[in-house]
Amino acid sequence: METEVMERVETAKPLAGKAAIVTGSTSGIGLGIARALAAAGADVVINGLGAPRDIEVTCSELECSCGTRVAYNGANLMDPAGAVRLVEETEALYGKVDILVNNAGIQHVSPIEDFPAEKWDAILALNLSAAFHTSRTAFAAMKARRWGRIINVASAHALVASPYKSAYTAAKHGVLGLTKVLALEGARFGVTANAICPGYVWTPLVENQIDDTARARGLTREQVINDVLLAAQPSKRFAEVEELGALAAFLCTEWGRSITGAALPVDGGWTAQ
Repeated sequence: METEVMERVETAKPLAGKAAIVTGSTSGIGLGIARALAAAGADVVINGLGAPRDIEVTCSELECSCGTRVAYNGANLMDPAGAVRLVEETEALYGKVDILVNNAGIQHVSPIEDFPAEKWDAILALNLSAAFHTSRTAFAAMKARRWGRIINVASAHALVASPYKSAYTAAKHGVLGLTKVLALEGARFGVTANAICPGYVWTPLVENQIDDTARARGLTREQVINDVLLAAQPSKRFAEVEELGALAAFLCTEWGRSITGAALPVDGGWTAQ
C-alpha cells in the first residue's frame, strides 16, 4: 500500500525534490513555465522585471497554489556576473539547480542599415550570452549529480528568419546551436538540453502590440491578428503559455530523458512551410 501511495505522489508531483530557475519569469511565457514546474513539484526561483509588490504576490500565489517553495532573484542577466550570481545564489538557497530554463529576452525591429549597434549588443547579451553564462555555471554540478535539464526558450526565429530582426534572429539561431552543444556534452551524464521554439504566444505584451499596431496602421484588431501577427502561422491561433509550460514540465520528467538536442516548434505550423 505504501508503495502505491508513493507512486501516486510521484505521478502527481513528478518534479518533487527538484530545484529550478526560470529566467524572465515575472510574466508571460516564463511565468507560465515557472507555474507548470511548481505545479509538478519543483522549488522555483523566478527572475525578471516588475513592481516589487506584484512579484511578491506572484511568489505567494505560486507557493499557495502549488505547495512548493518559490523565491525571486532580481539578478541583472545583461551582466555576465549577474547570470553567474543567479545560479550560485539559487544553489545556496535550494542546495542545487536541477532545472535551468533560459527564457529572458528582448526584441528590437529595424532595417539592418538603421539597426542601432547598442540594441544589437543588448539583444545578444540577454538572449544569447546570458544563457551561456547560466548554463556554464550550472553544468558541472548537473553532470556530477548525473541529472539535469536545460531548456532554452528560443523562437521560430531559431529556425527561420524575418526581415528587420537581425539581432533577434542571430541570437535565437545561436541559442539553438548552444542547446545542441550542451546536449552532446551532457548526453552521457543524464543532462538533457532542448530548445522550445514558439511562434506567436498570447501574452499581455502581444495583446498590447495588437492595439498599438491597429492604431498605427489603421487596421482592425482582427486584421492585425490574421494579416500581420499570424500571417506566417498556418493555425491562425496564438499558442498559450500553458502549452509551453506543459511541454517544459514534460521535458523535465523522466519521460523526457531521451529527448535532447531538439528544436521543438510550438508555432502552429510556421516552420513547416
